[in-house]
Amino acid sequence: MTDTEILYGLAAGLVVLLLAVLWLVTRLRAIQADLPSAMNEHVKGLMEAQHRGLLNDLHGGLAAQSERLASNTEAQTGRLREKVETDLTATREAMHQLTLAMQVQLGEQRSETTLKLSELNNTFQSTQAKLRSEMVEQTLAKLTEHARKDRELLEVGLRAASEQMARSNEALTKTVNERLEKITGQVHERLDEGFKKTNETFTNVMARLATIDEAQKKIDGLTTNVVSLQELLGDKRARGAFGEVQLEALVRNILPPDAYEFQATLTGNVRADCVLKLPEPTGLVAVDSKFPLENYHRMFVPDAGETDRRLATSAFRADVKRHVDAIAGKYIIPNETSDGAVMFVPAEAVFAEIHAYHPELVSYAQEKKVWVVSPTTLMAVLNTARAVLKDVETRKQIHVIKDALSKLAKDFNRFDDRMQALAKHIEQAGKDVKDVQISSRKITSHFRKIESAKVDELPELDEGVDIDED
Repeated sequence: MTDTEILYGLAAGLVVLLLAVLWLVTRLRAIQADLPSAMNEHVKGLMEAQHRGLLNDLHGGLAAQSERLASNTEAQTGRLREKVETDLTATREAMHQLTLAMQVQLGEQRSETTLKLSELNNTFQSTQAKLRSEMVEQTLAKLTEHARKDRELLEVGLRAASEQMARSNEALTKTVNERLEKITGQVHERLDEGFKKTNETFTNVMARLATIDEAQKKIDGLTTNVVSLQELLGDKRARGAFGEVQLEALVRNILPPDAYEFQATLTGNVRADCVLKLPEPTGLVAVDSKFPLENYHRMFVPDAGETDRRLATSAFRADVKRHVDAIAGKYIIPNETSDGAVMFVPAEAVFAEIHAYHPELVSYAQEKKVWVVSPTTLMAVLNTARAVLKDVETRKQIHVIKDALSKLAKDFNRFDDRMQALAKHIEQAGKDVKDVQISSRKITSHFRKIESAKVDELPELDEGVDIDED
């Protein structure tokens, strides 16, 4: 009987013993229930004593059985461990012997395989050398024949391509030259027109500057003349004529003819010395060239007393105010002229006297919207009016200038696009020519190697690979 069977027998005995104990306990309880109540206590005591004795015996038996089971289990485990170690040692020795045998067998097979491979390699090399020599001879013959035919075809194709390229380059060069000449002609025409207009404007400016210089010289000559201003302008008529002449000279030298009118008649049969025709909302601006100078001359009489000078000064201020009122009443007409008029003082000294020593007259004139000017300040006013007129005329023609600039911009953009396309075509043509030259040099090199029987130096060509690939 094995140790496993012994263990199984002990376990089965323990189970049977436990079942017997359980049956006894159950039976005792049943007997106790069946006994009369009078004997129940006595029997109960006896049964408890017996039950405790059975339990003690059962615990003792179980303890002894557990000790036996543990000792048997330990012995069985020791025997199993020794058996397993013995089996492992035998298996390890068998595996070592098997490994040695396999190594010996593999060494023998490796040597045999090496010998067979060496024989096959020698056979293959001899066969390969024979086949290579035969294929080289056949390939050389075929390549020589094909090379001759390909060279002929290539020479024909290259000649045709060169002729076509020459014709294309000639046509392209001709087209480019024609377009460049056309564009150059247009640019020269535009530049000539611009230079011409600039020269005309500069000539006009120089002519007007010369006229102004001449007028200034005449004015300087008049001021330095031996005859004094008092003698020259002794009466009102001569003074008014001098102011009108000076005003007319300044206006004609600065403004265009359609921007003014002398001796213009306004509403109420009022005649203005000059009317400036300015753009809206300014409109017509009347200019008066007459100015009272009698009391002004009395202010500077050398032998006059202080009282006479004060009286002359007061009279001069009154004359200026009356003249301002007259201009404001006659030359400022609603819905016909502007809301202001110009009082022209023909002498710079009088203008300086008013602004330096009589600022109340200037304030009074501004309240009446009458602008007091001298020859110098009137020149500035007229130059400003000319700039305004020129700006208005420019604005009238601005749409024409915009249209011309828009057309010029479109033409230039089109020219730029075409030049870029032309540059790309020329660049592509140059690149194609270089590629053709590279292919030609490589083909020529191959032909030379073939002719010199240097076939081994030729690169191996796979199917589908171009000959000019690096």
